[in-house]
Formats: sequence, structure tokens, C-alpha cells
Amino acid sequence: MHEREVVPDDARRARIGFDESIYCAGKSAPQLDAILARSIASGHSRLLTRLESAMFDALAGAHRAALDYDPVSRTALLGRGAESGPVRVAVVTAGTSDVPVAKEAVRTLSYYGESSLEIYDVGVAGLWRLLDRLEEIRAMPVVIVAAGMEASLPSVVGGQVPGLVVAVPTSNGYGVSSGGRVALDASLSSCAPGLAVVNIDNGYGAACVALRALRLAG
Repeated sequence: MHEREVVPDDARRARIGFDESIYCAGKSAPQLDAILARSIASGHSRLLTRLESAMFDALAGAHRAALDYDPVSRTALLGRGAESGPVRVAVVTAGTSDVPVAKEAVRTLSYYGESSLEIYDVGVAGLWRLLDRLEEIRAMPVVIVAAGMEASLPSVVGGQVPGLVVAVPTSNGYGVSSGGRVALDASLSSCAPGLAVVNIDNGYGAACVALRALRLAG
């Protein structure tokens, strides 16, 4: 591996307030080891996403020991992550199958010091589950909603809460769900005014939308 293959953007936090996250899919273990070695040497924190368990196991032992790894969200944290202050974000899922995407958002928020209220498995097929938690959700300035199949939940939540609602369509669903495309189209077509939508399975991106909004709110 040539050194020029790895060029981290160490100045990103100074420009936009976010560290460069390391998208691990498609990278080799030596490439990730090189990024981690450089980050540790320079004192830079890192958020790693889409880090599969097998790839984590292939990293150098010292690097594995330095990481806070979560196999459900496939994320790893190198530094940062001390949560403080009141909870300002709810992360909600339609089903348990959406939890890995939701956890990616939760872990991203945690990396930047934001704790979150996690409410899972409240899809509209059993609407009472959402209604039982609705007042908790309404109290949050930002709500991230992960849902697959027909993705009804973001629209329902968007019509019930006053804060920013960020829809994360997920790739869960049979047949014509088309790997999350139906959920994405439904979210983009929502009648709930002001619903923000990120790409399929992009829990990281949803968390970044939430963080930008919270920073604007002060």
C-alpha cells in the first residue's frame, strides 16, 4: 500500500464542525490500520462507519484495543463520545429490523456528545405502540425516524410533533420494497410538511442533520 492512498481530511472539523468519518466498506485492513495509526499519532479522533466484525477482527491488536466498537451499528469510535447535557434527540424505529440503522445514528450523536432517547419497534401496524410514547417524542427538538417497507412512520410522526423530523428509509422489506427505494420515495413524497429525508440506511447522515440543526438552535 502506498502512503498516498490514505489522505485524511484533518482540517474538516475546523471548517464545518465535523471530524472526517471513515467509511470502512471497500477499504482493506492495511488501509484502515494506516488511517488509525496516523490518527492516533496526530491525536485526531475518528468515527468509523460500516466496519464489519470480520474487518474489525483483522485490524492490528493495538488498534482494536483503542476503538470502542459496536457490531450492531458497525461503528467504531476512536476518542470523543462523552455525552453531556439534556437529551435533545429521539431516535425512533418502525421495527426491530431497523435498529442497526438507528444505532448508527445513535453512535454518531454520541461521538459528538449528544445523548439520545431510543424508542424502537413502534411501527404503524400497531399504532398504539407509537401513541404510548408520543408525548416523549414530542418533547424532543429533533426526531430521527428509521423505517423500511412502505415507510409510513416518518409521515405519521411528522404530522404529530413540532420539532425537526428526519426520515431514514431503510432497506428492509420484501419484493417491491426494492432494497429501500419504496421507503425513500414514500418519504420524499410525504404530506408531512418540512420532513427532512436522507438516503437509504444512512443513519450517520441523519445524525449529522440533527447535529447541524441543534447547533443552529444554540
